[in-house]
Amino acid sequence: MTATRTARERARAELTQEIKDEARRQLAEVGAHGLSLRAVARELGMVSSALYRYFPSRDRLLTDLIVDAYNAIGEAAEQADPGKGAPRDRWLAIWQATREWARAHPHEYALIYGSPIPGYQAPQDTVAPAARVALALVKVLTHTELREIDGDVPPQLRAQAETLTKVLGIVAGPETVARLLMAWTQLFGAINFDLFGQYVGSVDPADEFFAHSAKRMAEFVGL
Repeated sequence: MTATRTARERARAELTQEIKDEARRQLAEVGAHGLSLRAVARELGMVSSALYRYFPSRDRLLTDLIVDAYNAIGEAAEQADPGKGAPRDRWLAIWQATREWARAHPHEYALIYGSPIPGYQAPQDTVAPAARVALALVKVLTHTELREIDGDVPPQLRAQAETLTKVLGIVAGPETVARLLMAWTQLFGAINFDLFGQYVGSVDPADEFFAHSAKRMAEFVGL
């Protein structure tokens, strides 16, 4: 009985993966707003009712794809960090790996950092995977002596920064935390501009600009 159950579980996992692979292929053609469970089922030679046993709604399938994408880009960032060596070099490696993953998987990247999907509201399941790149950058700072940064931080932002230092387990002043948030925003803003053609006519290709931005943001946060 155990062997039979294991075989069924394995078959279910394999078909679940096939469904998600087909959904990713369709993302490249019609985008997230056009994703349809019926279309996925048709391409896999399944009846819609059978597919609903794996994904009861389009939103459930989208959530799985979003979680997978966040985990994949997060894993790329984490694996790029050797965990030792000059903190500045580790920071730059994470930035570069994050951009490389986005360029290699533009449709999956657009799913998580592109336009909001009409009618879809991301559940709590997506929060932890979405934080992995940011936490990889924070890890570089955790045991690093940062250059002291002073700044006039507004009260509400100061309180938010103090909460974040406790949650993230880092020792940093509110201005440093604010700058880290700015750098995180700059990272994905630069990738978005690159992937979505906003640098055309200015710094396209954006390789050197991106590398320069990564270095300046390292200095900006105190590395």
